[in-house]
Formats: sequence, structure tokens, C-alpha cells
Amino acid sequence: MKQRTIKKPVEVIGIGLHKGVPVKLRLEPMAEDSGIVFYRADKGVSIPLKPEYVVDTKMATVIGNQGVVVSTIEHLMSAVYAFGIDNLRIVVDNDEVPIMDGSAISFVMMLKEAGIAEQNAPKKFMKITKEVKIEDGKKFAVLKPSGDIKFDFEINFDHPVIGNQKYTFKFSTKNYIEEIAKARTFGFLKEVQYLRSIGLALGGSLENAIVLDDKGILNDSLRFPDEFVRHKILDAIGDMSLLGKNFIGSYEAYASGHHLNHLLTLEVVKQDAYELVEFSKEEELSVVKAFG
Repeated sequence: MKQRTIKKPVEVIGIGLHKGVPVKLRLEPMAEDSGIVFYRADKGVSIPLKPEYVVDTKMATVIGNQGVVVSTIEHLMSAVYAFGIDNLRIVVDNDEVPIMDGSAISFVMMLKEAGIAEQNAPKKFMKITKEVKIEDGKKFAVLKPSGDIKFDFEINFDHPVIGNQKYTFKFSTKNYIEEIAKARTFGFLKEVQYLRSIGLALGGSLENAIVLDDKGILNDSLRFPDEFVRHKILDAIGDMSLLGKNFIGSYEAYASGHHLNHLLTLEVVKQDAYELVEFSKEEELSVVKAFG
């Protein structure tokens, strides 16, 4: 299997979730072994996609360099990861990735429009070699050795619409598009009101998030009965992309979020809990097939 980039540049303009201002997002091909790099066009600063460049995880995954940040990268990176893209330049002209409809499906459409280009250099996977776990009370996130790529997530909210939800996602690009990419981010009306009072979530609306009051959802309907836990998997895939390579292993979590996911990526690197491996097409491994 070879490294991947996109065939041609694509761009879109959308609204940033927190500032509520238009943001132009442009995806550009990059040469082999370049990795994934964000570029703030308005500041002239590049930010590599690596765990050590994460500067905030309270409301979203935020990366930064030289005092310049790009926020809410997880939905875009979830789609980029799902297509197995290794080399990409992501250009924005403000400090957050546009929220689009609150899911990753718009980014899937962008990548499909751009097309996927195989490069000459072999693709390296990060094969998890030992279990790494991060805990915070009952909450946890763990990566375990496995022969394939799997995400197993459980949430438990004291809310009549959410309650206890559990979903096991066996990764493939096709399954991602069908099962995960359309799941939207969600929040509670009381939280949204507070965030707006401190100048955040100014771009949030029923068009780009599921909003819940004490009894139900304010949106017309859900896209999946368990859309909430599916979105948590979408987020986790985006957060795990900070490892810098597609991993082979099993991710499991209970009530995890961006912060625990970030600590998990740091710990995997710190413990050297992986080896870099290459696969040829002749091996016909399930991992290779998962990326089409």
C-alpha cells in the first residue's frame, strides 16, 4: 500500500462554530513524507498535525504554533483519517475549521471531489504493540493491540433521549461514510446559552448541531437513533489522527472526550507502544482492504 494525498485542491467557505464568522478552508496536495500540516493563511504560520502541537481540548481539539491556533479540527481530521490520507496541506484564513453541518459528511464530499492520489512511497501504519490506557474516574480511553482497526465507545447521559448508548465500529472507509460520517455534534441548551454569554458558540445553530433541552431535542429529528455515540466515535477518530499515521489496533472508551483522547496519543508516543509497519497489496490483509 502506498502513501496518499489528494489529486487536486478543493476549497469551501463555512461558518466557524465559536466566532460565527466565515472561514475559507482549502485542501491542497502535498509531496510524499510531508505529513499533514495546517496553515493559517492570514498569519503565515504552519502547524504540523502532531500530539505535541495540541494546545487546548476543553471545547474542541485545538492545535497551535508560535501563538497561532486552529480550533475544532476533529471533524475534518476524522474524514481525512478515514480516507487514509498521509500528506495534505490544510489552509484556513481564521482560527477555526468551519463547522459545516456539525458532522464530517461535508469533508467526505470535499475529499471525494478532490480525488485520492496514490504516491510512490510506501505507506506506514502505526501498529499498536501494547495496551495504553488513560483514566479519569469512571471515564477511560484505551488503545490495545489488534489485527484490525476498531472503535468501541460507550456513553451514559442522564437524559431521556440519550441515556446509555454503546457502538462498536469496525473500521473501513465505506463503513465510515455509511455509519459514522453523518453523525452530528450535540450540546445542551443551557450550555449553549452559557457559552454565548462568554462569546463562544456564536456560530452554533440547529443547522450544525443537535441541541437538547431537559426533555428532548430541539431539532426535527435524529439521523440515527444512537447518533450521539456515533458522533463520539467520529470525534475519537479525528483525535486519534494526531498520532500522525493510521493505526492498527483497538480503541475502546467510556465517556471519553478530546482531553482523554489527547492524553492517550501522548502516552502511546511516550511509551513507544507501537511499531511502524508496511503492507504490500499481495498480502491481502484486512487493514489494506479497509482503505479500499
